Amino acid sequence: MHPSHLAPYAARRTRLLADMGAGLAIIPTAPERPRNRDNYHPYRADSYFWYLTAFPEPEAVLVLAGPRHPGEAPQSILFCRDKDEEQEIWQGFRYGPEGARTAFGFDAAYSINELDARLPELMADRPTLWHSLGHDSAWDERIATALNGVRAQARAGKRAPEEIRDLRSRLDAMRRVKDHHEIAVMGKAAAIGSAGHLRAMRACRPGMMEYQLEAELSYEFRRLGADGHSFNPIVAGGRNACTLHYDSNHQALKDGDLVLIDAGCEVEGYASDITRTFPVSGRFTSVQKDVYEIVLASQAAAIAASRPGVPFMTPHEATVRVLTQGMVDLGLLQGSVDGLLENGDYKRFYMHRTGHWVGLDVHDAGPYKDGDSWTLLQPGMTVTVEPGLYLRPGPGVPEALAGIGIRIEDDILITADGCAVYTTAPKTVADIEAVMRHDA
Repeated sequence: MHPSHLAPYAARRTRLLADMGAGLAIIPTAPERPRNRDNYHPYRADSYFWYLTAFPEPEAVLVLAGPRHPGEAPQSILFCRDKDEEQEIWQGFRYGPEGARTAFGFDAAYSINELDARLPELMADRPTLWHSLGHDSAWDERIATALNGVRAQARAGKRAPEEIRDLRSRLDAMRRVKDHHEIAVMGKAAAIGSAGHLRAMRACRPGMMEYQLEAELSYEFRRLGADGHSFNPIVAGGRNACTLHYDSNHQALKDGDLVLIDAGCEVEGYASDITRTFPVSGRFTSVQKDVYEIVLASQAAAIAASRPGVPFMTPHEATVRVLTQGMVDLGLLQGSVDGLLENGDYKRFYMHRTGHWVGLDVHDAGPYKDGDSWTLLQPGMTVTVEPGLYLRPGPGVPEALAGIGIRIEDDILITADGCAVYTTAPKTVADIEAVMRHDA
């Protein structure tokens, strides 16, 4: 990674250190995960660790040490794997402590093998330890051992931290509002993700297998430089779209059906999350179009309601009102819209929330409430907007509608005066049909 791209990571460390006072924070990365026998899943760093370092190797820990005495500078310290020529022959390049310190701008770096020996001294005489207590029992035990190491030096005048604070809650608050670097990277992920959906639309034909459309996405994501999928993609033809997290992707796509694709890519750790629903044959039937237009209108209402100062749930409420009116118009529900909203009957056909934070994690970190109230949207927040209708066959569902599942999802950035839609894959009926005719 270019040094100029590392400045935001250093700035986040500086910001966190300023909040910590004389405290000490310990942020480990994720371990490697075996897939089978001696074969491992592709490695991905822990999101919290990556947010503060951009360091890509496993077996690494960031320690942030605030100043214990006036005039002492705060420190960002990395513990990582040693250089090892034999291992590099088999596994690839390693930075090593000195290389990592120079390349990533840490104040100091040591071998990961020295961490346990150094932790008691780093913890000593600090009022607060910042740790993600309860998220990893092995790390909880490791921290407890280091604390006991400090306590054993009490007769030498060493004091252990008296308070342990939740590091993740502080980082969650930081991660909820994206900085300029994150916004730029997420824009790239959105552009590549959108291109993948466009390719899938152009490739789709009756008789294809769902996994063949998935392959079109995978090809385009990697061709354009993404690291891969940001989550297991959903390619759901026909009634499969009524299963929210269907991802087996093994059935044939039939003429006359719709196909729902929920997929995104990952770029420099950041995710896009996009859903498009379109006709396998390239043309919506009149009934499919009626349902689709309701979902699209509900998404437009949610996007229009997404602006600074409104509670997080306001776009959802706008969506649900439009969808509920649409359910009445389709004959799926009877009664007044206000009454149906109050008693929740709409949840039979729309059972999830309209959006979630998106960023380093597809369902990104950060609370949705501040105290007892829904979080107010503010510039720099990135959110999905993903209404849907899922008309599972059953009592009260007309045969013409049975089995239709539609979701439309975009990623948006809250701006100073409203919001900007990151994702650009076609979504109007006219645009989708034009693309599938190869007119666009």
